[in-house]
Amino acid sequence: MNSATNTVDDAEIAKFEAMAAEWWDPKGKFAPLHMMNPVRLDYITAQIAAEYGRDLTGEAPLAGLRILDIGCGGGLLSEPMARLGARVVGADAAERNIPVAQVHAEHSGLEIDYRHTTAEAMAEAGEQFDVVLNMEVVEHVADPLAYLTACRQLLKPGGLMICSTINRNAKSFAMAIVGAEYVMRWLPKGTHDWQKFITPEELCKLIEGAGLDPVDRKGFVFNPIAWSWRVSDRDLSVNYVTASVKR
Repeated sequence: MNSATNTVDDAEIAKFEAMAAEWWDPKGKFAPLHMMNPVRLDYITAQIAAEYGRDLTGEAPLAGLRILDIGCGGGLLSEPMARLGARVVGADAAERNIPVAQVHAEHSGLEIDYRHTTAEAMAEAGEQFDVVLNMEVVEHVADPLAYLTACRQLLKPGGLMICSTINRNAKSFAMAIVGAEYVMRWLPKGTHDWQKFITPEELCKLIEGAGLDPVDRKGFVFNPIAWSWRVSDRDLSVNYVTASVKR
């Protein structure tokens, strides 16, 4: 991995390295992401289509776009982006995630450029993308502003960044930590640090401070009765997502 200065938090990386083999098990430790993935994809593709004037009903609607999935894990977002025609780079600071993602992509007949690297190293190398997917990563880095600044550097002028994270309040503590880690046991205890969660207002300031213009934000809301996720215009109380552009 490139030795450039980065915002990686080694303790956070160790947590995900320990779970790497379970990325593609829908009933395993990443069950919450598997359940959330359809709404994440709906939001991501809608924002890309709006920004780049793409018809999502057409064949390979993202053809010609170069997309970075930073913190790609096992490739849960990289693979559908590739199926839609994009040229995808999946990058992760957790080394053990990369071979898991590579093997699954190969078995799926997909060509995805997976790399064990960081946003900062790629920015230093001069990499450029039309879209940066920055999903559930910012709450795990050591310096969110420096990290988001690197993400902005990775975007071409007019490029789009989609960034999702978890709000910081009593409800998010109850659901994302107590519920997910202690009650449902979806995730190992200690996976999330509530103190590192970021409110929508804080994230907006960080995004602007990094040199990007926020253009949209929505909530991802879990319904325990229907056992499903939906996108909400108003409820950003726990999981939420933002879109911003590099003018």
